[in-house]
Amino acid sequence: MSRIFCVANQKGGVGKTTTTVNLAAGLAQIGQRVLLVDLDPQGNATMGSGVDKRTLVHSVYEVLLETTGVAEARVRSERGTYDVLGANRELSGAEVELVALERRNQRLAQALQTVDADYDFVLVDCPPSLSLLTLNGLCAAHGVIVPMQCEYFALEGLTDLVNTIKQVHANLNRKLQLIGLLRVMYDPRITLQNQVSEQLKAHFAEKVFDTVIPRNVRLAEAPSYGLPGVVFDPSSRGAQAYVEFAREMVSRVGRPQPASAAAG
Repeated sequence: MSRIFCVANQKGGVGKTTTTVNLAAGLAQIGQRVLLVDLDPQGNATMGSGVDKRTLVHSVYEVLLETTGVAEARVRSERGTYDVLGANRELSGAEVELVALERRNQRLAQALQTVDADYDFVLVDCPPSLSLLTLNGLCAAHGVIVPMQCEYFALEGLTDLVNTIKQVHANLNRKLQLIGLLRVMYDPRITLQNQVSEQLKAHFAEKVFDTVIPRNVRLAEAPSYGLPGVVFDPSSRGAQAYVEFAREMVSRVGRPQPASAAAG
């Protein structure tokens, strides 16, 4: 049974896609079978995995509309050594089309059941808003990983996101939980970042991942080469931090559980 995790934050520009792509590559490096699902119409996670969104034969858009299946739509990130269910601009129209359809929140969850045995981890890159696309991700997931910068306004956005997770858990997906907060683009020389980091640990305790992702130019350069940072420059501090985060994820969530145990 695969474990499905949304990488989500309602604030934009917080390293969400960078985290999804590099966690996927890091998990693959340590022997996990990984599927990355790109739910953002910008398709940045698709391109960052080395998959050209303009040449996709099938995409997550068609999977959500149930005109094709995940097995037919997925493609391989050859350098990242994980599979990608890609997105392109077509996906921006899915919001309008899904509104009138039955089971509009559950489309992704049902599609992923068909490839459940193929993967250890499924990572869903969500758009930076509480949209019908994000809701599909949350309804499919066992948990949410929240990448965040240690800045003042990030704390305000975090409260909104935690409330959203609670509402989805109560009304739509009883297995959904907050897995943890990942501190990204972290610079220990900045006093405010240290203060916010301490506030996070005081308030969320064990929900804050031990791994910290440093601000790193090589991670920022990697997407322009169509590569995860973990592959682009494995020796960089950012790449090494994401591989360490992958190990922490495996340790934290353990082995896949039967559905009855995971929901408890």
